[in-house]
Amino acid sequence: MRTKGHALALTACAALALSGCNTNWPGKPHPESRELRPEEVKEFAELYGHNCSGCHGPDGKGGVALALANPVYLAIADDETIRRVMSNGVRGTAMPAFAREAGGRLTGDQINVLVREIRSRWSRPDAVGGAAPPAYRADAAGEAARGEASFQTFCVSCHGAGGKGGPKGSSVVNGSYLALVSDQGLRATVIAGRPDLGQPDWRGYIAGRPMSSQEVSDVVAWLASKRPRYPGQPHPSPSPSP
Repeated sequence: MRTKGHALALTACAALALSGCNTNWPGKPHPESRELRPEEVKEFAELYGHNCSGCHGPDGKGGVALALANPVYLAIADDETIRRVMSNGVRGTAMPAFAREAGGRLTGDQINVLVREIRSRWSRPDAVGGAAPPAYRADAAGEAARGEASFQTFCVSCHGAGGKGGPKGSSVVNGSYLALVSDQGLRATVIAGRPDLGQPDWRGYIAGRPMSSQEVSDVVAWLASKRPRYPGQPHPSPSPSP
């Protein structure tokens, strides 16, 4: 005959067993091993690897797009600029929108992780050495005629006459290239350089003679004037018959 104490002991054992089953039931994965949903991922390495490395390089040092691990670029582009470009993309270029509200797949929190970690990992307080770089955004419109002269002064030694390529640099007037980069992208590249390709920043084209903000704007205006009106169309369309 069971005693009351025996029954209580059995009840307690059953409760412990059921409690253990909540986490250790055979075949049930541990909560920590559960695969995260895409919107739950908050690790920088995973977010950057899946969304940014294909263009900006696995270590941020550049690829088909400019380097994000370029301290000079990070010195001229503030967090809000980087967040805006990442969220909304750049129309007419290969830079897509990543924010969900703009048709992408990243949440605002995930974009904040990327912006914060890009800054903390790859910026340097001494990136410009006390110099005053040209502003990220042009403060005055450029003029193509002046830009051609500035290109001859600062850029021709690498990119050749007319920007068609030289011993140290490729063509920068190639229609396919210009069709895939915005004026702002050209400006950022002229100012921050492309260390991955050996291109200096705005201070290094001529020793002791940094480019002014206006000269950068003028060079960009000249390059933009070479952009094809209809990218991908090798020849102009014939005029319609009268």
